Amino acid sequence: MSMATTQPKLAENPADYHRRFNASMVAGGIMLALVVLMALVSVLWTPYDPTKVVAAKLLAPSAQHWLGTDRLGYDVTSVIMSGAQTTLEVGLIAVAVAALIGVPYGIACGMVGSNAGRWLMRWNDVVQAFPPLLLAIIFTAVLGQSTVTAALALGIGASPAFARVARSATLQIMGREFILGARAADRGVLFIAWKHVLPNIRGLIIIQLSVNFAVAVLAEAGLSYLGLGTPAPEPSWGRLLKDSSAVIYSNWFLVLVPGIAIAWTVLAFNLLGDGLRDFLDPRLEGQS
Repeated sequence: MSMATTQPKLAENPADYHRRFNASMVAGGIMLALVVLMALVSVLWTPYDPTKVVAAKLLAPSAQHWLGTDRLGYDVTSVIMSGAQTTLEVGLIAVAVAALIGVPYGIACGMVGSNAGRWLMRWNDVVQAFPPLLLAIIFTAVLGQSTVTAALALGIGASPAFARVARSATLQIMGREFILGARAADRGVLFIAWKHVLPNIRGLIIIQLSVNFAVAVLAEAGLSYLGLGTPAPEPSWGRLLKDSSAVIYSNWFLVLVPGIAIAWTVLAFNLLGDGLRDFLDPRLEGQS
């Protein structure tokens, strides 16, 4: 018996993709590109060393210090630019860990059958019961405080969401003709998962990556604010926000700058994820 060719779940005609480009995806992409550009520029150049005190504290914005200095004497512009590196690093590590753990587990739970899969997902519920903050505290106590430690905690905490998405999508396609054809051709479980299941759920995984990246950015800022994220003197938007909150009444501008940076990045990923949802699955276009 010949096995049916795997068909992409999404549109086949390139012209269909072009027509489905939407404002949300374009706006999110442009906003994210600016953050990435700032991070790349900061690798090669910043006005001052973001890890060292360079001037008197709480200087107003000027030609020498475009965004002023914080209450410790760090150049705010340099910290914001280099903080973009930290933000993207945490997001990349967190979503990579979450996807590498959650997606294979979710696919496996979806392929073993609904009853067995439900029992296997109970372990997923156990992991989900641990909030990322608690995981960060545990990881910090065991591994020490670092950017990577915070990212690992966030990634493990986000893996149940990927597992649920992967399992739900896998269950929807297990009865398709090409899956039945692969089984009739005596293809192995790993072959079916890699060649047939994963390509057909990749759109949902990409959307989940974008959404969880935004969550990781916000969570890293919160952990750094609480002293559980990126340690000093490494630049961090969350820690800058914490340090600036002590002088919010006299220097409110210092709180505004990292707050805008965090909100901008989170909004960029949310817009990108929402746009990708419509782009990758036109059936959802226009739905909220």
